[in-house]
Amino acid sequence: MRNIPLIAGLFMLAFLVIVAWAGPMIPSVKEGIAQQRMVFNESGTFERAPFPPSLQHLFGTDEDGRDLLSLVIMGAKDTLLLIFVISIIRYAAALLLALLSLPEKSPFRAVIYSLNGFAASLPIMFAAILFITMPVFTFSPYRVYWVVLILSLSDVGRVAYVFQQSMKSISHTQYVEAGVTIGNSPFGLFSRHYLPNLLPDAIIHFFMDLGKVALLLGQLGILSIFVTQVFVQLNYGYGELQNTSLNWPTLLGMARSDMIRGFWIPFFPALALTYLILTFNFIGEGLRKHFSRI
Repeated sequence: MRNIPLIAGLFMLAFLVIVAWAGPMIPSVKEGIAQQRMVFNESGTFERAPFPPSLQHLFGTDEDGRDLLSLVIMGAKDTLLLIFVISIIRYAAALLLALLSLPEKSPFRAVIYSLNGFAASLPIMFAAILFITMPVFTFSPYRVYWVVLILSLSDVGRVAYVFQQSMKSISHTQYVEAGVTIGNSPFGLFSRHYLPNLLPDAIIHFFMDLGKVALLLGQLGILSIFVTQVFVQLNYGYGELQNTSLNWPTLLGMARSDMIRGFWIPFFPALALTYLILTFNFIGEGLRKHFSRI
């Protein structure tokens, strides 16, 4: 029986990757992000942006006259990289914490329980907003790196707890106890017994969490809290945060105020994020079905 969710998810991801890396090289896409707020007609009249969806602009334009389809294509690569970097850092940190918590009296067990309890008691979005908006991070020249790290570690307790419980269960199996008896090193036990048993569930949870990260970034974007911003000093005692990327959460947040003037301006960035979330959910569910049959 074919694994439809996995096939559909991989096809959707492959299409997205092709668009993200090949799309920006298309000349019409590069030209589409140029501002064109007014267009003069042959009759001598003019029209002011935003322009609705048409054959010339399939997704319409924003208030600056930039083609939305071009903006979505140009932002696809940054969106994917941002989501994967945040998730990879989160899972690497969680796995390290779980490994350090293996000894019975390890203090890292208390660290994991504390972080997991914190994540359970305070929604991730609120925790992210709480730390991201601190002046020490807002005005830092390395703000983007700090924000990525904060978003990565905001839910690391939950992931580490899942790993820790799985490894605790594996440690009581006969083959692990036999490995300890014959003198296998901790690295040998991990590579031969823990990792092969952890890997299927870790891969499933990783792809499901990619969708959660995309949703979190979209929620922050709606609240005008963007990851890829830097503080630029414009004058003495005055500066502002400026966006450095066209990733989809940024497009969604920037278009929030344009909903009345043109529904299509926030609609298509939101649709792109929805496509991305569904892609990762399909892959995660498909992988769950795949590993359950092995």
